[in-house]
Amino acid sequence: MHGGHYSTFNIRIILVLTLGSLTYGYAFSVISNTFGQPGFLQYFSLVDNASYANKIEGSISGLFSAGGILGALTVGYMSDKHGRKITMNTAALICIIGGALQAGSINVAMLLVARFITGWGIGMMVVLIPIFQAEISPPSSRGLLVGQHGAWIVFGYAIASWVGVGTFYSSNLSFQWRFPLALQCIFPLGLFCCSPWVPESPRWLLMQGRHAESWVIISRLHVDGNIVDANKVSYAQKEFHQMVKQVEMDSYAWIAGGGARQMYNKPSYRKRMMIGFFTQYSAQATGAMVVSNYMVNLYNDLSFSGALVMILGALYVTVATMANFLASFVMDYVGRVRLLIIGMIGCMITLSLECAMEAEYMGTDNRIGNSLGVFFIFCFIFFYAGGIDATSYVYCSEIFPTHIRSQGMAFSMIGTFLSTVVFLEAGPTALSNIRWYYYVMFICLTAVHVTILWRYFPETKGLSLEEINARFGDEVAVHFSEAEDDDSSRNYESNTTEGKGDI
Repeated sequence: MHGGHYSTFNIRIILVLTLGSLTYGYAFSVISNTFGQPGFLQYFSLVDNASYANKIEGSISGLFSAGGILGALTVGYMSDKHGRKITMNTAALICIIGGALQAGSINVAMLLVARFITGWGIGMMVVLIPIFQAEISPPSSRGLLVGQHGAWIVFGYAIASWVGVGTFYSSNLSFQWRFPLALQCIFPLGLFCCSPWVPESPRWLLMQGRHAESWVIISRLHVDGNIVDANKVSYAQKEFHQMVKQVEMDSYAWIAGGGARQMYNKPSYRKRMMIGFFTQYSAQATGAMVVSNYMVNLYNDLSFSGALVMILGALYVTVATMANFLASFVMDYVGRVRLLIIGMIGCMITLSLECAMEAEYMGTDNRIGNSLGVFFIFCFIFFYAGGIDATSYVYCSEIFPTHIRSQGMAFSMIGTFLSTVVFLEAGPTALSNIRWYYYVMFICLTAVHVTILWRYFPETKGLSLEEINARFGDEVAVHFSEAEDDDSSRNYESNTTEGKGDI
């Protein structure tokens, strides 16, 4: 495992990029709290017609996920063609427009269109941010740094929940739901305004043949300001040499092999695409998004109502936030695949116990049984957030080679959006008719998925993005240990010193 070798410049970029993570988290979660606001239900006439309300809620969630699919399909091409930074700013502007339209919605149709537009923007954002973070993170700390994406997504959930709790007590029924929806514009606006201080991805620059610009950024990612640390400078040179050689080799193989069709007809690339898609799909197949989006229904089944439901929901995502931050600190030691398996087994067990509580105590006044139901819901999110959430983003962002990373991550996230379209669209009707039996499906699916992860998924912790190729049977141009003896990259530092001030 290589040393940390990151700088304050590195940390600053990671933290700015987490505004994109907050954008996704808040925009995704805010609607679940909105469904519980009396002002929202009254304005859109969802109070006295349960069947109509279920259809509208399902459509709102489904169109958001459909927009996410469009965003994932858009971002792959755009980030490779125009760069990570321009694509990030475009996604931020789309999110701002979508959030503003939601807050100003005057009818259901406008709200549905606005949620689709927002889904488009966050679909781009949730693919791009972990790619960007992975491409500027050192191998031994990549789990910690890219793991911030998942952690800050869930922090966005927590902010949305606590804002929902606060506005629930407002006597202004319009403010109850319009203010939380409007607030989602703040995070993408902040990202857009801070983007001048974010450099382009050095690996994308290498793919464009812009070696000098890439070296300036790589050197700053490892060295703080004018402080000269020979060990860190040497490490940066070795990493840069490895990156240059791998891009050269991959670019030649990409052209010789026939271009984009290799993503599906080259066995090693096809395996990566399948693993990425399956990772994101299996994360959703735990039932996490259904539990989160329809938590109000779940608590109502356990005889909880009113403001207490909103508070429990806010506490739920607060626990999830802390567990995600914990995951980002431990995954570089535990490993990605092991953490995913631990999380899925925990989710399967706790959701089974939750179903038992609902089967026995649903609709009753048994305080102990209902309290245990709430306890198992919190245990469920601890395992999901601590084992799966941040880990799945890290894993998918690092298993693809640079020249197909954006397309691969996009295809992976389509697994998230497709599965959430199906699970969330069916959610209101299923929970209304078969109730807790709906969760049994997720328990069974997760049992199968754990076996597949254990058997087929390679571990990636501690490896550079270039060295991960070997885990999928592809050639590594230069291993890091070999780069230590190669001085050919040292010339880049002396030739580009003047360019450092331009970033």
